[in-house]
Amino acid sequence: MPILSVADLQKQYGEMTAVDGISFSVNCHEIIGLLGPNGAGKTTTINMILGILEPSSGSVTIDGCDLATRRRLALERTNFSAVYAPLPGNLTVWQNLRVFAMLYGVPSASERMEALLHEFELVPFRNKKCGTLSSGEQTRVSLAKALLNRPRLLLLDEPTASLDPASARDIRARIRQLAATKDMGVLWTSHNMLEVTEVCQRVLFLSHGKILLEGHPKTLPGEYGKETLEDLFVTVAREPLTLGE
Repeated sequence: MPILSVADLQKQYGEMTAVDGISFSVNCHEIIGLLGPNGAGKTTTINMILGILEPSSGSVTIDGCDLATRRRLALERTNFSAVYAPLPGNLTVWQNLRVFAMLYGVPSASERMEALLHEFELVPFRNKKCGTLSSGEQTRVSLAKALLNRPRLLLLDEPTASLDPASARDIRARIRQLAATKDMGVLWTSHNMLEVTEVCQRVLFLSHGKILLEGHPKTLPGEYGKETLEDLFVTVAREPLTLGE
């Protein structure tokens, strides 16, 4: 059974279609890249998976739980980290983890928080306010927060966008390790095609709310006469219709 199954998902705003009947899945131990230019429908798709937006039609199933009919159980199995959703900067690392552990109803919360502090090398920052940390340190705290409830599905929206190359490499390695060793699947969005090629086992290209292309990030470009994933991304952004010719 896939960790995430999206079937005929659509989001309509009046006469505008933001997401147009897309279907895909994410399996356990798999990192899937959800790619596309701004306005392609990526964030709308993620917000529907997170239950923030209600689909106009279609379904989202997380770890066997239909989001529409078993919302609480589905969302208990989900978490996310996004560069545009920083943790409260006036709270310490420990306070942030404590607040979210309470919100998620994490059992044995202190033990779980302590384990994540060690896993993400955050012990020295336990009592520091998140707003005073570097971008890399804040990203590690955000990932620790996202793993508090041991999610089966982890959504990552531009997780390394504000990081220097060394910090970004560290975060990529950590996420690959998580996907390989934990019973989870990862849906990853990014505009960094070199990063996507390194991290993802499969990519989905969205264009105008539809899945235009799907395949392995290292072989997909060659199928369309492109040398790199970045070349393919540029074509999807500028001339998507030519890919079907």
